[in-house]
Amino acid sequence: MKDRVALITGITGQDGSYLAELLLKKDYDVHGIVRRNSQHNRSRIEEIRDRARQRGRVFELYYGDLCDSGSLNRIISLVKPTEVYNLAAQSHVRISFDQPEFTTDVTGTGVLRLLEAIRINKLEARFYQASTSELYGLAQEKPQTERTPFYPRSPYGIAKLYGFWIVKNYRESYDIHASNGILFNHESPRRGKNFVTRKITYSLACIKHDMQQTLFLGNLNTQRDWGFAGDYVEAIWRMLQLKEPDDFVIATGQMHTVRSFVEKAAALCDFDLAWEGCEQNEIGRDTKTGRILVKIDPRFYRPAEVDELRGDATKAREKLGWQPKVSFEELVSMMMESDLKLVEKQKQLL
Repeated sequence: MKDRVALITGITGQDGSYLAELLLKKDYDVHGIVRRNSQHNRSRIEEIRDRARQRGRVFELYYGDLCDSGSLNRIISLVKPTEVYNLAAQSHVRISFDQPEFTTDVTGTGVLRLLEAIRINKLEARFYQASTSELYGLAQEKPQTERTPFYPRSPYGIAKLYGFWIVKNYRESYDIHASNGILFNHESPRRGKNFVTRKITYSLACIKHDMQQTLFLGNLNTQRDWGFAGDYVEAIWRMLQLKEPDDFVIATGQMHTVRSFVEKAAALCDFDLAWEGCEQNEIGRDTKTGRILVKIDPRFYRPAEVDELRGDATKAREKLGWQPKVSFEELVSMMMESDLKLVEKQKQLL
């Protein structure tokens, strides 16, 4: 069988770590691009890399940046991947309003730089672009499919829209096997703590262990289609195994509010959460102790809100044979249990 060599941008992130694990199990040589910074940010992949090396598998990392076409050309010409997975981005929607130019350069133009590196090096590599449900923004129909018109509502969503269309352009102009995965929200214990789901589970675990007083959130009534990242990387891989490239919505088809996520996570901490007040004055109180667990902070509202996103993954089921395995309740439980254990360990070290 021909050697399968994968290059993953964003390998140190949530999706990158799950994808690296999956590809190693499928006997790929795995290579990843990491950005150089003053803080060590490889905690998600250290154990995976150690296990790979113990089994004699290839797992190599290279310094590079989606803002630096020279580094991308150098790495691609050296690795000669058969599959390229672009998972890197400035991916925090709220922060994209504060850093719109940087978000555009990394999340949008970075896709072009990667595609150009593949084209210039004359590689026959298959390419995956991590698109997002934020493309739909002010959703024009419900649920959203591959044919739903886009209406992004943030600099992040707009940058991702450029990435989506430049992939289609290079696919049609240069016959590159390039696919877009329009992934709806997907979470895990490896999610960054500044994303709302992980912020909820980690903060509640800290409150449970008396290491934090209150969880501050924005719009509790925002609804999202939440799945498990470990399920979604399987769909990502399956896209690049198709004979012809295509674009797919990957979603569970079910919506839940931020409020519902908080309630389920709080119950797993043995809190009896009850809501009082309304809008920005609303609080969540533990009726057992009278303690205020949740408060609203207007800083966490977006300038242009996206209220409801729900995906229709019929095409992925039919063409990829994919469907999610982990339910919403199982996802919340997985994340909450993981953070309770993590915070308990952290407390013991104090």
